[in-house]
Amino acid sequence: MTCVVAEATGIAVGRSRKPVVNGLPVRHDPFMESVPSVFVPGLMCDSDVWSAQIDALHGAETIVVNHAHLDSLPAMATALLDRAPPSFALIGHSMGGRVALEVMRIAPRCVSHLALLDTGFEPIANGDPGEQEKTKRHALLEIARREGMKAMAREWAHGMVHPDRLADATFMQRIHEMIARKTPEHFEAQIRALLQRPDASDVLPTIRCPTLVLCGRQDTWSPLSRHEDIARRISSSELVGVDRCGHMSPMEQPEVVTAALLRLLNR
Repeated sequence: MTCVVAEATGIAVGRSRKPVVNGLPVRHDPFMESVPSVFVPGLMCDSDVWSAQIDALHGAETIVVNHAHLDSLPAMATALLDRAPPSFALIGHSMGGRVALEVMRIAPRCVSHLALLDTGFEPIANGDPGEQEKTKRHALLEIARREGMKAMAREWAHGMVHPDRLADATFMQRIHEMIARKTPEHFEAQIRALLQRPDASDVLPTIRCPTLVLCGRQDTWSPLSRHEDIARRISSSELVGVDRCGHMSPMEQPEVVTAALLRLLNR
């Protein structure tokens, strides 16, 4: 395992859409164009989460998974494999990272590279912590049913991003509108999937492909300490902690995440 502290400054995507780090272009390997990349969004998210990363993979085949009304992580993983090519890079964010781990359980040889962003691997906790999680998730579902998806999005997204982002009305609206594209039925199905999530601790030490483990340093929902644990369990991993970033790292710090992803795909 290697560890990287990623600063939000000094990394940018130029007009050519080829990322640069400290003024130098990230090496672009022809392999990246030959192997498709499958992006797995998190709870109530869609392709908008990955727009910067997909832009950077110009010339490569990219697939963004739609979970539709599936209500279990293994079912989501099976549906992904039904659609995916025989070999692919797999990139999952939040709940999508948990789906990616189920793919690794079912068909690890299909995955050439793995990225796990702002995610987890443990089942729901026993006792009071687990009951508190259920209560919080069901309270958000009730808001979605009673007041609409955008009202729920405003409540939910407040704790998902770095505090500095809350004053960025355009950025927050983008997240709210993405969530509002889903329905309470989608939300209910995905909550059910998360509350019934499998324990993936047995999967982590079996992962052999190059792996990126990335997390916003200010992610209070899925903290850096959890990703340090994940990275320790995967011998082929690189751990990246992103400064000034909450849970929505691909959107909050797209240049940093894109550079880390391209570094992974060049391994």
